Amino acid sequence: MASSKRDYYDVLGVPKGSNTDDIRKAYRKLARQYHPDVNKSHDAEAKFKELNEAYEVLSDENKRAAYDRFGHAAVDGSGMGTGAGGFSDFTGFAGMGGFDDILDGLFGFGGRQRSSAARRTPRRGADLRYDMTITFDEAAFGLEREVEVARYDICSRCAGKGAEPGTTPKRCGTCNGTGEVRHVQQSILGSLVNVTTCPTCRGEGETISMPCSQCRGNKKVRVTRRLNVKVPPGVDTGTQIRLAGEGELGEFGGPSGNLYVVLSVKPHQFFRRREDDVVMEVQVNVAQAALGDEIVVPTLDGDESISIPAGTQTGRVISIKGKGIPHLRRQGRGDQLVVVQVAIPTNLTGEQRRLLQELAKTLGKEVIPQSEKGFIDKLKDLFTV
Repeated sequence: MASSKRDYYDVLGVPKGSNTDDIRKAYRKLARQYHPDVNKSHDAEAKFKELNEAYEVLSDENKRAAYDRFGHAAVDGSGMGTGAGGFSDFTGFAGMGGFDDILDGLFGFGGRQRSSAARRTPRRGADLRYDMTITFDEAAFGLEREVEVARYDICSRCAGKGAEPGTTPKRCGTCNGTGEVRHVQQSILGSLVNVTTCPTCRGEGETISMPCSQCRGNKKVRVTRRLNVKVPPGVDTGTQIRLAGEGELGEFGGPSGNLYVVLSVKPHQFFRRREDDVVMEVQVNVAQAALGDEIVVPTLDGDESISIPAGTQTGRVISIKGKGIPHLRRQGRGDQLVVVQVAIPTNLTGEQRRLLQELAKTLGKEVIPQSEKGFIDKLKDLFTV
């Protein structure tokens, strides 16, 4: 039956006549690319194992000669690969210093010690997210709010040991405290060592005969914490506020993660936001638009009096300086832009109709064609003060 394995030279990307140095250089480059501690893609581990298998054969003159003559049939049954339990501890590289030395050169640690050491390396805790909804005014002027956030904390009863007070964890008898076990397999190529996580202590290196009644041996408990969140003026929907160290606890002495408060701003009854400007619309009647008037409009700071110039047309923008949104983390504020809409009356009294008819006689009936403008141009005009 033909082997389903790829050609070892193709795996390393070298021609069949390559010398040992070229094979070694090709392996180093690809091993760095596909090592599972560097490459987090789903197929990285499989490719890394395939590289190890190819390199073990092609770096040994005797194995390479047998492979060149008989193909995979010459090396099948040699125990290449380790399955799901971890990486093989290859020690038979002829003149190459062993697999551990290769990893030392690539990543700075030995392959045989890596599993236990990496498992206990300090790791940063996960970040947490809290969604907060605030009003339009709160986004403009800022606020302080107490929030409740759930996360895991060190168990107060056992102080993070996992054992009931008065008892202590014991060193695992299966792995002798290393957190891993080794299975030696004899083959025609020598001894192959397969390193796996200890099934008794699950890699912890110790066992607990009497788990803590509060955390049940997990060393952590879920708690709800109250935190004070300061929201600065000028925030908007999507703004994130970082509370350093308020995320999940780190592992093995690593730092805690962060808490990110993500803001969502409710719509306002009158105002809408355009960057740091506040936009609102007001309606005036035809007499106010034609003759001009003084009107009162709401702002974020209270009511404000503005002048409607005589001859105001629908879409005119009147700016109130400094009445917009405060600039986030800097001085100053945007403006309030009041967009005027001229309301045409639909239910006229008899007297109003008579007066408008008299006015119409003085205005004439001449029609003046207007140039066609696109929607974008009209929007630009709308916000031209």
